[in-house]
Amino acid sequence: MSFLTAEWRKLALANYDVDPNLLKPYLPHGTELDIWKGRCYVSLVGFMFQKVKVLGLRIPFHTEFEEVNLRFYVRHFSEGEWKRGVVFINEFVPKTAIALVANTIYKEHYKAMPMRHSWQKGPASQEVQYDWKMGGQWHSFKIEADAKSQPMLPGSEAEFITEHYWGYSRQGATKTIEYQVTHPRWEVYEVKSHQIQVDFAKNYGEEFRLLNGLEPTSVMLAAGSPITVESRRRL
Repeated sequence: MSFLTAEWRKLALANYDVDPNLLKPYLPHGTELDIWKGRCYVSLVGFMFQKVKVLGLRIPFHTEFEEVNLRFYVRHFSEGEWKRGVVFINEFVPKTAIALVANTIYKEHYKAMPMRHSWQKGPASQEVQYDWKMGGQWHSFKIEADAKSQPMLPGSEAEFITEHYWGYSRQGATKTIEYQVTHPRWEVYEVKSHQIQVDFAKNYGEEFRLLNGLEPTSVMLAAGSPITVESRRRL
């Protein structure tokens, strides 16, 4: 049985091309940075968790909530093939219990804080916005996109960003937690405009201040799907 089943919906992604040296201190043992066409990406991601079940059970008041995270991309060679995954700098949710479980079992970096979202859809376009309150200040990520989704192009940047199916968590210099995330291939919406009002230094540490006011290399909105998070193992 999967540890967690849920739906991830309306994933807003802002992708920044950064110096790989920025991320090496966060690199889990046994992994290496996953580079796309010479670019090393870190992504700001906001989305909704819906229909959440833990070990097949719905937890009252914890079945739907926002998440915002900052992540980067890695790969791990195992049994003759590369596993492509993500590493999280920090993950924000509005539920203390969710943060406690994820940090305890998967050794992730969740923090609980006030959050909110807004989805507005018209005949031709939609607006998706995620907000969170850190250090007494509201931060926000907003996208305007087409109302209708379309398939991702094979070999595209969107495919690279979204087609990572493993999570890796650094546990000191020689230990790493690995877990699998399953979902079908997502469709995406064409983005028309975006607005990012985030103090990256306040949210993720002084080393990420360089992202303040920096224009992302790309911005995406993915439709999302049902997902599963499988049990962890230690590399």
